[in-house]
Amino acid sequence: MVKVYGKVVDHQSRCEHYHSKKDIISIKFKCCNAYYPCYKCHQECEDHEIERWPREEFDEKAILCGACQTELTINEYLKMNSCKNCNASFNENCQYHYHLYFNYK
Repeated sequence: MVKVYGKVVDHQSRCEHYHSKKDIISIKFKCCNAYYPCYKCHQECEDHEIERWPREEFDEKAILCGACQTELTINEYLKMNSCKNCNASFNENCQYHYHLYFNYK
């Protein structure tokens, strides 16, 4: 099982900040190579700024499905609304935070 850091509240990696039925993904932060459920958890637990993933590294496995523990590449995640392995639905509102995790420029 992949370790998820932060204020995790259940075994599917929901956290104190985001805990709806669909809030099941965690992001491997480039800056510290650690999975967190959200940017708020990262900010509360780390003493460094978030480093965004550059576009040329979007083939890196950096997304974790909390339902089945499948690691997805950033490109895979950005193109789907559910896990390719277990079909669990992801929160479509996460797109509003992509700019915090991924550098599109």
